[in-house]
Amino acid sequence: MTRIPSWIWPSAVAAVVFALSRCIDNEYYLFAGYVVLQYIVLASAWNILGGYSGYVNFGSAAFFAIGAYGTVVLDQLWGPPLVVAILFGGAAASLVGLATAYLTLRLRGVFFAIATLALAIVLQTLVMNWDYVGGPLGINTVRPESIPGFPSYVNYLFVVMLVLALIAVLVARAIELSFVGRGLAAIRDNELAAECCGVPTFRLKVVAAMLSGGLMGMAGAPLPYYITYLDPTSAFSIAYGINSIAMPLVGGMAHWIGPVIGAVLLAVAQQVATVTISSELNLMIVGVVLVGFISLAPNGIIGLFERVRRPKQWRPGK
Repeated sequence: MTRIPSWIWPSAVAAVVFALSRCIDNEYYLFAGYVVLQYIVLASAWNILGGYSGYVNFGSAAFFAIGAYGTVVLDQLWGPPLVVAILFGGAAASLVGLATAYLTLRLRGVFFAIATLALAIVLQTLVMNWDYVGGPLGINTVRPESIPGFPSYVNYLFVVMLVLALIAVLVARAIELSFVGRGLAAIRDNELAAECCGVPTFRLKVVAAMLSGGLMGMAGAPLPYYITYLDPTSAFSIAYGINSIAMPLVGGMAHWIGPVIGAVLLAVAQQVATVTISSELNLMIVGVVLVGFISLAPNGIIGLFERVRRPKQWRPGK
């Protein structure tokens, strides 16, 4: 019996979601679905560096905002298609990731985490003093009314983010199964031992930082057209940083599907809470779930599944 390649499943799911999106008339579901897909990209991107190599990045909002403000700058200068803005935002965030890697990836543990958090604060301060993109008051973005081949521009944004989510998941899977993923896993387990065995640790961390930052920037690029108004508070929202860390932890950081599971569960729960109770509960939900998983299932849902699927090994004398 021929085994179906694992990359087929994300593609098939994306095709089904795309087909369903063409049948949805209520744009709210597309807006909510966009947020869920956006967090799949962010969680998968964060996991490339934070999960595979163990370097916890608190600066996710910075890379996300680079993509968002990259779109604003291009819209002011030229007004290119969204695809061009996404590529520009991804490239800009990837370059910032490269620079950040050279400056901070020689640090370890809490020192690296603090350095990435400082990056977000510095970039937010720069944007707040940049009048060209609206400064602290923000700036309005006028999105096209429609795109040929799509029922509405909201449907187009949903499909674009669906494609980005599929790309992020496939990239994360490819890295996990490649020599880069094996090298990053060695760094996570014991970086000093990995260096002694000849693993190019610094080079692999730089590659991971560039890919992680680039995907986050691509996720942020459509944001100005999604909310039609961008200010530093929304672009550098603490929710992006917290969720991008919590979702891989909940789903499981050792496997590419873990961030997807965590993103779907937490993002859907937040969207339901926003509609039924209050949007103020979003981060509280994340905090409660995160504390519970850290205490009871530190390896996430994937870890729980593996524990159930694989019986305990027999030990002599037991």
